[in-house]
Amino acid sequence: MRNKTFQYLIAALLGACGVLGVQEFVNDSLPAQSPKSDFSVGELEPDVSSPPSLRMQQRITPSPIQIPPPIQMPRIEIPFPSPFGGEPEAPQDEAPNASPNSKPKLRDDAIRLKPKAIEALAQEDYQKQLAALRPEERVPVEIYTARNKSVVNVSTLETKTYRFFRETAEGSGSGIVLNKAGVILTNFHVISDASKVEITLFNGQSYEAKVLASDPNTDVAIVKIDAPADDLIPIEFGDSSKLLVGQTVYAIGNPFGLERTMTRGIVSNLNRSIGSPQMFRQIKGVIQFDAAINPGNSGGVLLDSKGLMIGMNTAIASRSGENAGIGFAVPVNTIERIVKILLEEGKVVRGDAGVVKVTETDSGLTPVLIDVGGAADRAGLRGGKVIIEKAFPYDITRVTRPEEGFDLIVGVNGQETMTGEEFITAVEEHKPGETIILNVVRDGKLIELPIVLK
Repeated sequence: MRNKTFQYLIAALLGACGVLGVQEFVNDSLPAQSPKSDFSVGELEPDVSSPPSLRMQQRITPSPIQIPPPIQMPRIEIPFPSPFGGEPEAPQDEAPNASPNSKPKLRDDAIRLKPKAIEALAQEDYQKQLAALRPEERVPVEIYTARNKSVVNVSTLETKTYRFFRETAEGSGSGIVLNKAGVILTNFHVISDASKVEITLFNGQSYEAKVLASDPNTDVAIVKIDAPADDLIPIEFGDSSKLLVGQTVYAIGNPFGLERTMTRGIVSNLNRSIGSPQMFRQIKGVIQFDAAINPGNSGGVLLDSKGLMIGMNTAIASRSGENAGIGFAVPVNTIERIVKILLEEGKVVRGDAGVVKVTETDSGLTPVLIDVGGAADRAGLRGGKVIIEKAFPYDITRVTRPEEGFDLIVGVNGQETMTGEEFITAVEEHKPGETIILNVVRDGKLIELPIVLK
């Protein structure tokens, strides 16, 4: 019985592998059964009438071998989701007459996602990544995502012609998209000597730019490009007069050509004065901050924690020419006023009161430095002065204080001016030769001081 059971197992195995015909093997191996008997394995008895060698031969020499056809592997139909939503779609059967060497055609809707579908998928992934961040990390990420496309790369080509040869030099800086018409804001010193200006947008497209106008006194320039409106993402202005020392700021620019790099810092101080590209002039009311900026950041944007523009990065204080943690930006309120004049009139003609530097106090503005012989000095304003004394072999420069004490500026033409930026704005609304009234507190009394602007 044990031999018979082993025989059945061998027969089943060989039949499954397609080597022998299972039915023929079983028929040759089993003894003849009575038609009246039920087939039962338990009733089979070994055939002992033949010698062992013959019984073995019967087992291994069945009827002629029949090779079965190749086994067809089952085709598993795996439905895949449609890239445009809806129920999963089943793959289409191949054409009946397709050549065995022909390559299957790719489904158009499976390889070409519509732009809106791609944008939706990207937005979904972005939201998942954003949700995984800590709250303090989300703010800079959201600011960068919303504003980095408003910053452009400014490339310049400067050509200098000498007597016997010509020299060309390349430069780079940053710029800010102001509107859908293609007006770009940058620093005057970035494009001042350029014979060619090229603007590269966030999508890598480059356009030659035309210089519209500039104001060296504030280091502001505007250029224009002819680009599709959909590729121009304008910046949103904030209010630089509301800034506080210590609040967080973000700078985006192209340092060393590294496009749209963002750094973070704080407002270090306000109402600074720095040198202007215009000889013997200063930019007043400047924002000082410590976010890292380097060569190439000039013309980039300075943002507050709401993602609004509060200034344009202009200069750094450094002995090596690289970041030392002291950066300066022209306030956005000044930029907005200057750009409006440049677009309307093509140039800025401003009056100068001769007040170089003021210190902000809770009661008003202290004129710590005024021009000797300037408009304010001639009108009798009491403030600090720079005195240059000749002393061989060097000149000695010193700042003098008024013996009677400093005046306190509280307004211009009756309009309150409690910050340096407000004072500059009120004065520069007037042209040279016009007379303004300084509202000044002197010896505890409010007086009016007429000044003829230069």
